[in-house]
Amino acid sequence: MTTTLRPHDLIWLNSRDALESVTEDWVDGIWHTGLPVVVRRDVDAQGRIPVGVRGMKRDQRAAGWANPDAVVRVCSPESLVNPLELLRSPFVSQPPVQLALMLAQQRWPWTWGVTGSTGYALATGIPVIHAESDLDLLIRAPVPLTREALQRWQQQLTGALCRADTQVETPEGAFALAEWLRDGKALLKTSQGPRLVRSPWSREE
Repeated sequence: MTTTLRPHDLIWLNSRDALESVTEDWVDGIWHTGLPVVVRRDVDAQGRIPVGVRGMKRDQRAAGWANPDAVVRVCSPESLVNPLELLRSPFVSQPPVQLALMLAQQRWPWTWGVTGSTGYALATGIPVIHAESDLDLLIRAPVPLTREALQRWQQQLTGALCRADTQVETPEGAFALAEWLRDGKALLKTSQGPRLVRSPWSREE
């Protein structure tokens, strides 16, 4: 496994044994190697990948670890927003996919993608979204982005077909865009836990 994995990436494993420290009973009845797990934000002294397992119900979520050598496929959030692929999706009539398609048909000064249930559905073809589903979005921001550009993005989501939430991923962690635009500060999610910041790109704060 040579690809650098990031939070929200979906990965497929080659065996059940590759999934470690998952104790929830429902996992063995549902999860198999044909289904991906999602990379979460954590660190492990043994070098294992922090992952989450998704079930078919909202309350079926389990955290565990995966052996990097067992990863056979990776799907990033940004690989799911090709307009032609979205148009061909069996879920194209669902509001979250319609909103993703609208965003994908515009030019943005950053790389972005879809996470959450909509990303899972697009990556697997499994119908885990419906007309009331939210759209979870991720913006990659390795360098600081202007507030004005981010406000233009946020305006596209206001009064949209469905509720949409955007996480902005910086080298220091990820923050909720709506919270930062509203309050001028936000909780930055890091591998060492959350911290309240005004400048999400600054390590010193």
